[in-house]
Amino acid sequence: MKKFHRSKKHKVIAGVAGGAAEYFEIDPALVRLVFVLMLWSWTIIAAYIAAWVFVPIKED
Repeated sequence: MKKFHRSKKHKVIAGVAGGAAEYFEIDPALVRLVFVLMLWSWTIIAAYIAAWVFVPIKED
């Protein structure tokens, strides 16, 4: 079973985008680009911060 987690391997700030990329099996740069393009929305910023706080880091 796949679980969403923050990534240690593909971490730039908090590992949220890297974890999303690993979950969806896509390139982390693509997820980061989508996040940057959506930064105008306070909802996205709040969701990113919430994921940073509540999503666990993947233990290898």
